[in-house]
Amino acid sequence: MSIAPQGHYETVVKAIIEGRVVPFLGAGINLCSRPARKKWRQGQSDYLPSNSELATHLEKTFGVPADEPENLVRVSQYIADTVGTRPLYEELRKLFGGEFPPTILHHFFARFTTTLRAKGFAPPHQLIVTTNYDDLLERAFDAVQEPYDVVSYVADGEHAGRFLHRPPNGALRLIEKPNEYRDLSLDQRTVILKIQGAIDHNTPEGGSFVITEDHYINFLTRTDISNLVPVTLAAKLRKSHFLFLGYNLRDWNLRIILHRIWGEQRLTYKSWSVQSKPLEIEQRFWMKRDVDVIEVSLEDYIAELSDRLQAQLSSGDGHEPK
Repeated sequence: MSIAPQGHYETVVKAIIEGRVVPFLGAGINLCSRPARKKWRQGQSDYLPSNSELATHLEKTFGVPADEPENLVRVSQYIADTVGTRPLYEELRKLFGGEFPPTILHHFFARFTTTLRAKGFAPPHQLIVTTNYDDLLERAFDAVQEPYDVVSYVADGEHAGRFLHRPPNGALRLIEKPNEYRDLSLDQRTVILKIQGAIDHNTPEGGSFVITEDHYINFLTRTDISNLVPVTLAAKLRKSHFLFLGYNLRDWNLRIILHRIWGEQRLTYKSWSVQSKPLEIEQRFWMKRDVDVIEVSLEDYIAELSDRLQAQLSSGDGHEPK
C-alpha cells in the first residue's frame, strides 16, 4: 500500500499535467521492480548494477586493494590514478552499453506525453533531470516513438565542464554560450538533462562520466550549474516543483550535485523525495530544503501515480483539452 499525505498524489498529478514538475532521477530507479534477492552478475542479468555492485565489480576487475573502502567514487579514483580514466571508461561502457529493459518508472515518464495526447489533452513537454549514465530512459522514449533532446555533461577533455546537446536524429553540438543557446525548446520536445554525463553509442569516445573524486571536485568548483545549462532549461529549473526518485543521500557525491544546483537554500516550490526506508539523517537533509519525504517504494509510488493520472485525465480535471 502507498502511504503518502492526504492529497499528495492529486497535487503531484495536477502539477505534472500542468508542466510544473521536474522529475529528478537517481541510481535507485534502476532497482525498481528488481526482485530483492536478485543478484547482479555481469552478462548474466537483465538489470543494471547498483552503485555498491558496480564498486565491487570494478574492484575485482582492476585489482583494487582490499584496504580501499568499497565506495564507487573512491574505487574509481584509485583506478584512474593507477591505470588512467580511459580503461575505467571502457569498462563502464561495457557495463552500461547492454540491452537492458527500462523499468516501469522509465516507461511512466516516456508514455506521459502519449497518454495525455490519447485523452485529447495538449501535453506539456517534460524536463527530466538524471544523474544516471545509462540510456534506459531514452530507450523507453524510443519504444513509444516520442522525440526528445539529450543534454549531457562533459567530465573530461578540452570541453570538460560544459554540456553537449544531441537533438533527435541530429549531430552532437557543444553548448559554448548557455545564456545565448536557443536551440532547445520545451515547447517542441521533452529534454533529458544528464548532469553526471552519459554513455553515448554515437561517438568514438562513447560518452563521459562523472565518477572519480577528481571529477566531483571539478564539478563542485565550477560555476553554478544554472549558468552552464541553456537559459531555457535554467528558467525551468527555477520555476518548478521537483520529484526526487531513486536517491540515497548517504553517498556524499549526490549531496555535492544537489548543492551545486541549490546551494544551502530551501526550494521555493514544494518538492518531494520518494524513499521506502529513509534514514533520519536523510529526512533532516530534505527537511532543511523544505522537501517532503514520501515513505513508499518506487514501485508502489509509480503505480499509484499512474492510476491517479488516468483517473484525473478521465475526469478532465486540472487541464484544458486541446
